[in-house]
Amino acid sequence: MSDYINRELSWLEFNQRVLNQALRRDLPLLERVKFLGITASNLDEFFQVRVGGLQMLKRSGSRAKDVSGLTPARQLQLIRKRVGRMIDDQYNLFTKELLPAMQSEGISPIPVASLTETQLLALGTLFHDQIFPLLTPLDMDRETPPVLPSLNLIMGVQLHDPDSGETRFCAVAIPDCLPRRVHFPDMGEEAFVLLEDLTGAFVDTLFPGEKVVCKVPFRVTRNGDIAVQEDDSLDFADEMEEVLVARKFSETVRLELPADVPVPLAKSIREAAGAGPSETYRLRGPLRLSDFTGMAFAPGSDHLKVAAWVSQPSPMVDPSLSMFENIAAGDILINNPFESFEPVVRFVEEAADDPDVIAIKQVLYRTASHSRFVAALIRAAESGKQVTVLVELKARFDEARNLEKAEELQRAGVQVVYGVKGLKTHAKVCLVIRRENGVLRRYCHFGTGNYNENTARIYTDISLLTCDEDLGADASQFFNSVTGRTRLMRFRKLSPSPAMMKARLIELIEGEAERARQGEPGHIMAKMNSLNDVQIMDALQSAAVAGVKIELNVRGICCFKPLSPKAAKNVRIVSIVDCYLEHARIFHFRHGGAPRVFIASADWMTRNLDKRVELMIPIDDPKLARRLKGILDACMADNTQACLILEDGSSKPLAPVGKAKPFRMQEALTKEARRLAKNKERQMIQMLEPHLPQE
Repeated sequence: MSDYINRELSWLEFNQRVLNQALRRDLPLLERVKFLGITASNLDEFFQVRVGGLQMLKRSGSRAKDVSGLTPARQLQLIRKRVGRMIDDQYNLFTKELLPAMQSEGISPIPVASLTETQLLALGTLFHDQIFPLLTPLDMDRETPPVLPSLNLIMGVQLHDPDSGETRFCAVAIPDCLPRRVHFPDMGEEAFVLLEDLTGAFVDTLFPGEKVVCKVPFRVTRNGDIAVQEDDSLDFADEMEEVLVARKFSETVRLELPADVPVPLAKSIREAAGAGPSETYRLRGPLRLSDFTGMAFAPGSDHLKVAAWVSQPSPMVDPSLSMFENIAAGDILINNPFESFEPVVRFVEEAADDPDVIAIKQVLYRTASHSRFVAALIRAAESGKQVTVLVELKARFDEARNLEKAEELQRAGVQVVYGVKGLKTHAKVCLVIRRENGVLRRYCHFGTGNYNENTARIYTDISLLTCDEDLGADASQFFNSVTGRTRLMRFRKLSPSPAMMKARLIELIEGEAERARQGEPGHIMAKMNSLNDVQIMDALQSAAVAGVKIELNVRGICCFKPLSPKAAKNVRIVSIVDCYLEHARIFHFRHGGAPRVFIASADWMTRNLDKRVELMIPIDDPKLARRLKGILDACMADNTQACLILEDGSSKPLAPVGKAKPFRMQEALTKEARRLAKNKERQMIQMLEPHLPQE
């Protein structure tokens, strides 16, 4: 038995935890549909990246074993077996529970066969006006099969020519720019037909003179794990564009077909897609379940959704003052989305417009499509400020957007740097340099999440806004290192990776272990997305054996497991799946009663600690450190949305035991944010009352 849990199987168990939310009958219908769609979207990326990478290793003949002792071939075998069970669970849920419930609410897909002649005529007009011009048939019988687009819905068609008696096969790719749910007035406001059903109903118009014998939708997933060859690239942006093109032609890692597709058509599709039996999945319901997620966010049907939580204004930010005045008054910690991300956006926007600001430096990893950050940086550059932006082009599946944003920034006069050679720059940092009374002062933002005002509404993350001199000097040193490609060293407070963070973490873990051996209490609490670094896991193992209490909140991949009864006694690992995506990284070490608390952009994964440019930031203010400790305590107390991660990597849902009351971490933090915001509002009213006119 291995000392570690396999990374890929651990991730699939995480996706099962998400699916378990969809299985909950106590949740509103569209909330269940949302979680089901998320599991499908997660699987898309998993196949593109993880399965794609393993398939490349297998094809190369590699028999190298991962930390769990599995070869690429064995991992693929176990993955496909586990995914098969997951797909069965997905479609049993959709067809037996969710679809009937959607039908009773009048929000389910309407079969074309059930439409009246009048409705069909209306649909036919819509098809010919808005869909037909965008369709391009591709002959699948050619000697060189057509390139079938990855992740698109495609209509496979078997045709018969009555004149020649010949049978042939075609593919009709359905453009992604078209809505999956097609509404039209004659069927009611909520009623819709699925795009592939509509296309199938009129696909014969693409083949005049031939008879459509059968037609089925299918979907191809291609390998997205294609690395940029930085050593050979003269122009990094051009090289990244080549990677984007290469993904369109990469090998197939998954082919999804309806379960009842006839054998001749299935054979033709498999040959055109280049998929074997092990890559082929037969589905008993609509393809691309991820498209149904949008129903949970569309207007209407509020009785089928959970009540939305509203982000509260931070009690640490006075809206009547500038962000520079707020930060100068003391460090500001924001826990979004419980608290609004707006102060961080304001910070950059005010910096762009402030005549006393002379320079802005920022890392952009993933941004919103219409980013206020990018707009502010462009405005700052156009006004004559010195603006430097590090754009990470290797942010997977955001490369095209980042290329576009980088070009937009460059046109405005921004100095754009394309990351660090051989490493992804994943740090979340913004440095603003402002002239105050003839002296330059540094203001910084450090975070655990991206500069993306859209995801900030649904991801839990921590932001620190500060003008601490040491952190400001470190931020300058960080930007000088990454833009000048010098070594990440000589930092006062920050711990960057790959140079320092792992060593610092191991030092802190070993410090707890040594104190425990000396008879002192040792305690480690940490919150992260994933954990798989062997050196970190080995240090945790030793600490647990030494008697250190280890409490971990790991949302996704967790390869760590206690290897002895003594270690197991001291280790507790939970994972929380709730309305918001858990994304913050918070680390707490008891440190002999003088706690050391950090936030970070990095998970405890080898890729973050050894192969990415990341930052770990100490939180020295005792009040802010206690607040972060409170978040960790809330994570470990959750007994409604949390699962206990077991030693074999599987999960066990937690529930209140005995007289314990139900406790939901995200709900508790939402209520706490409301309470703090109301207290702040009350204080401001009390301050204003003496100055208000009397009746």
